[in-house]
Amino acid sequence: MTESTDSAVTNAEFDRIFAGRPIMALFRGLGAERSVELARKAWDLGIEVVELPIQSGADVEALAAVVDAGREDGRIVGAGTVVSLRQVALAASAGAAFTVSPGFDADVVRASAAAGLPPLPGVATATEVQAAMALGLTWLKAFPASVLGPGWFRAMAGPFPAARFVATGGMDASNAGAFLDAGVRTVAVGSALEDPAQLPALAALLAP
Repeated sequence: MTESTDSAVTNAEFDRIFAGRPIMALFRGLGAERSVELARKAWDLGIEVVELPIQSGADVEALAAVVDAGREDGRIVGAGTVVSLRQVALAASAGAAFTVSPGFDADVVRASAAAGLPPLPGVATATEVQAAMALGLTWLKAFPASVLGPGWFRAMAGPFPAARFVATGGMDASNAGAFLDAGVRTVAVGSALEDPAQLPALAALLAP
């Protein structure tokens, strides 16, 4: 299936958002106070991009709190698990810089782009990658990345050399490097940021 050019969208803004940023922090369902605390830890570590899934009213409050906490220093905070048009609106009202979805929904993608939020839809098959790129997207979230494995990204590079992937799902200090070596542009880590033993290894991945 192909999309007409008048319905094409873009998420090329991620070229800037993820430039030189191989790690994105992901904090799910932790409440406003804990989310802000961990976001600041991530920022201090050098992880400048943060994603907060919004699956409840408390999650939206947490997103808004992290956006406020990072505003003065220009931190980039996105909304995750965006699967409906209402969630797109909530993400925009909370001040999110972008949206992330677990799957590919063209309506959600278009609504997010129309709201000024670059959309990062999830893909797990060549069919989904092709459909997303036909719509005009170049940046895609691969989920669940730990199940797909590093080899999946090498395989996708052949037919889709212009695709840029963010790996999400099961990422931590023990496997992030393998995915980056396979061509992933950015990996999203969550609980690993609460493990002091993993912090030095994550910091090493941020080194130029």
